[in-house]
Amino acid sequence: MSKLKEKLFKKIEAWRPRTIKLMKEHGDVKIGDVTISQALGGMRGIKCLVTDISYLDPYEGIRFRGYTIPEVLEMLPKPPGAEIPYVEGFIYLLLTGEVPSKKDVKEIEHELVKRRNIPDYVYKVLDDLSECHPMVMFSAAVVSMEKESIFTPKYKNLEIGKDDLWDPTYEDALNLLAKLPRIGAYIYRKKYRNGNIIPADPKLDWGGNFARMMGIGKPYDDLSRLYFILHSDHESGNVSAHTGHLVSSALSDVYYSISSMLNGLAGPLHGLANEMVLRWIQGVMKKMGGKIPSKEEMKQFIWDTLNSGQVIPGYGHAVLRKTDPRYTAQREFCLKHLPDDPVFKYVDLVYEVAPEILLEQGKAKNPWPNVDAQSGVIQWHYGVQEYDFYTVLFGIGRSIGVLSNIIWDRALGYPIERPKSVTTSMLEEIAKQAEMAHPV
Repeated sequence: MSKLKEKLFKKIEAWRPRTIKLMKEHGDVKIGDVTISQALGGMRGIKCLVTDISYLDPYEGIRFRGYTIPEVLEMLPKPPGAEIPYVEGFIYLLLTGEVPSKKDVKEIEHELVKRRNIPDYVYKVLDDLSECHPMVMFSAAVVSMEKESIFTPKYKNLEIGKDDLWDPTYEDALNLLAKLPRIGAYIYRKKYRNGNIIPADPKLDWGGNFARMMGIGKPYDDLSRLYFILHSDHESGNVSAHTGHLVSSALSDVYYSISSMLNGLAGPLHGLANEMVLRWIQGVMKKMGGKIPSKEEMKQFIWDTLNSGQVIPGYGHAVLRKTDPRYTAQREFCLKHLPDDPVFKYVDLVYEVAPEILLEQGKAKNPWPNVDAQSGVIQWHYGVQEYDFYTVLFGIGRSIGVLSNIIWDRALGYPIERPKSVTTSMLEEIAKQAEMAHPV
């Protein structure tokens, strides 16, 4: 057993009594009430999921295992000469809740290297689907590897008990994580670079290898590490994370679960926001003739946009009440590495003027930028200018958090997810009863 797996086992054994006690002794304690608007509005804000991997704080942004993004980027070990931490160390943090040593990072790096070989049939699937959308290729490649599952035959053959379901899930999760950067880069090179595939280098870390296989030089390796860390998890209620959790709750293995997660991420209301922001920014540039506008000119453009009934893409968030720290981390990267990029100059200028205008307008609860207001711009700068591929990058990162959650779901024995539905007539009757009880 690897040291990471052994540590995880000890964490699981210590954690189980906590959830058991909550269920047995406090299961009837209410944690919230559901309104009709929540039932009809996509269950927004209903507290009914549990995850210890990440939490979205309205004022601090996403916290990974309790740590803010600046803290994560500061405290995790970094590759020699790199600005951004190892993704391997971040995986360790999400799984165990502990900050890894450099030795811990090298051990998990070795674990992932030895697991990253991809079966030949997966390449055939990708080649046969090369005319399809990149997310179709990605999802199909992942689910095609279900035949490699360690969990499924062990469960089918009754070789494991309930308390041990996490063990083969862990093995499947690490096997899949090890392969995802390679699959993503293969899709990119196959679809957009004439099939000129670049092999992995066993001496490089997760992020560094992805940059190499993409064929992009420094500092794209640091950008890859940053991008995957920032997009890894966002609580469990968003479409991609929730879909992965939901499918896994039926004891589907991680190949089914992550493929379904990717399918949810492919929806335009979830994973395509960074593309929409980039398209909008480039549209603004075109309208302004490519010149860098003054602040006053940009202010007027923002007002004209809002007064015409349109929104400013990338601004606002359902939960956050400050600038998204994921935006800030990417902004700092841009200020250091591409301050003169014309697209970034537009992004920077919108950031300087839009929040104040949105506050003055008074319609936005949160006038600050979210992660999508920045991410597509950096990829464009480094030559990844194929919009359709951006969601594949998102999917690689998001898999880290979802797989970590699935392992812990299995470890703590969370049941199949099965909320109760009501009819519209029932809601109308509830509303009528409420009116009668509290007449206006």
